[in-house]
Amino acid sequence: MNRFLPFLFVFLFPTLLLAQENSTSLLRELDQTIENHQLYSNQKEHAIDSLKLLLKPALSDLQKQEVYDQLYEEYRVYKSDSALVFARKSVQIATRLKDPKRSDQAALNLASIMGTLGMYKEATDILAKNPGNHSPELKGAYFVVNRVLYGYMYDYATSAYEKEKYATLTQKHRDSSLQHFPKQSRQHLIIQTEQLIKDGQEDESLHQLLSVFPTISLSDPDRAIFAYIISHAYHQKKDREAEKKWLAISAISDLKLAKKENISLRNLAFLLYEEGDIDRAYKYIQRSLEDALFCNARLRTYEISKMMPIISEAYEHQNQKNQQQLWLFLVSVSLLTVILLIVLILLFKQMKKLKIAQKDLNVANTQLSELNVALHAINLRLKETNSTLTEANLVKEIYIGKYMDQCSDYIGKLEAYRRKLNMMATAGKMNNLISAIKSKQFIETELKEFYSNFDKTFLLLFPDFINEFEALLVDSELTQLKDGDLLNTELRIVALIRLGIKDSAKIAVFLRYSVSTIYNYRSQIKNKAAGPREEFEANVMQIGTKTKL
Repeated sequence: MNRFLPFLFVFLFPTLLLAQENSTSLLRELDQTIENHQLYSNQKEHAIDSLKLLLKPALSDLQKQEVYDQLYEEYRVYKSDSALVFARKSVQIATRLKDPKRSDQAALNLASIMGTLGMYKEATDILAKNPGNHSPELKGAYFVVNRVLYGYMYDYATSAYEKEKYATLTQKHRDSSLQHFPKQSRQHLIIQTEQLIKDGQEDESLHQLLSVFPTISLSDPDRAIFAYIISHAYHQKKDREAEKKWLAISAISDLKLAKKENISLRNLAFLLYEEGDIDRAYKYIQRSLEDALFCNARLRTYEISKMMPIISEAYEHQNQKNQQQLWLFLVSVSLLTVILLIVLILLFKQMKKLKIAQKDLNVANTQLSELNVALHAINLRLKETNSTLTEANLVKEIYIGKYMDQCSDYIGKLEAYRRKLNMMATAGKMNNLISAIKSKQFIETELKEFYSNFDKTFLLLFPDFINEFEALLVDSELTQLKDGDLLNTELRIVALIRLGIKDSAKIAVFLRYSVSTIYNYRSQIKNKAAGPREEFEANVMQIGTKTKL
């Protein structure tokens, strides 16, 4: 069995939580209703004033009695003293009219309100005359008034003997009243369900009451009575949450109908007191006491007066405790404030130091950034230098090889040329010898071959030279080549500049031109530059670096 308890708890927990939320929301509604109690009292006074305006001298006794009876009903649970006045006036008129039924009804009303006021002797004297004898339909009301009156006397009695006697009389008249109300009437249902609860049949009582309760309108005075009986059934079942819920419903109905003679709010106050909700308990019992005093409901005032000191004492105790907690809170807050001020001062000093440190750090970061920029520039220069060195080494290596090959080739050619001249001289062919010496063909052939080897070697080192050079010019006129040429004069001048030979005199010797001619060529080339003239040769030095780096 125990292993099923967790599952049972999981199943029932949402229901219990919903019941808790319902009672909580009802208590909030009840709080708001208490706040607006004067509004409902004003509405009741307005209704009473409207009835009083109907009382005019020209009215007949029958008409006056009808108004008096209506005023009695309005005052009955609102202001007992006034209800007593109109009940007596109704009795006087009924006596004059000599109408037995009206006399019985007026007498029952008078006895009922006297019971509320604690005039038990006077009420029993009236009931001893057996009003209701003349009207069978009033028999039920007669026994109900007796039941209620003896119930008051039971509650008011202090000795066990009197309590037992009045309990017997209350039960006797309850049983009798059941015989005189139609079974389908609400009055019969109220009395029957009270008896069922007394006999321990709470579930049957709840079954009957809960099936009828939804049909009762919010403005019906029976709504509070039914809700109170339902709460009593749950009290017997020891279901405190449900009891609290239905007491709240009953109290809300009482307050909205301005019923000052009530019991639900008082019972709810004591229930909340037991649960530790002292603030609400005090507010509810205070409202109940004020209503009972206003209505002059003696028994209710007596019952509340017994509970009031208990709840008041708890309320005062809680106030003292709250005050102590408030003082403790204030002292704690003061101490915390002092500690916080100290911490703020220390924090302010620390922030000052931190600000200085941050400033120093910013300076250091700025310096570090500047160093990083400088280091980056140095790295770029170093990379350029390394690239230049790499390039220079490559050029040197290629050109040394080419130079050695060229020199060896020239030596061989010179040796062959010497032998040719020697043969001419030995053979005595002086004319041929003089002609050969004067001829420039040999030199021109060698220069042509020399420039061709230079062009091939340079383009081997810088294969994209012509395209990159064209990108530095506004047009491609300078890079137009004749058939069979690899480079022209302008391109060779730029090629020599790219190799680091920037002296015009050296370039003139290399290309067999005058210095002024080389100068003119260089000026023409710069005039074709796409960018600034002064940056042209620096841009030329960057040719071929993108592919090499």
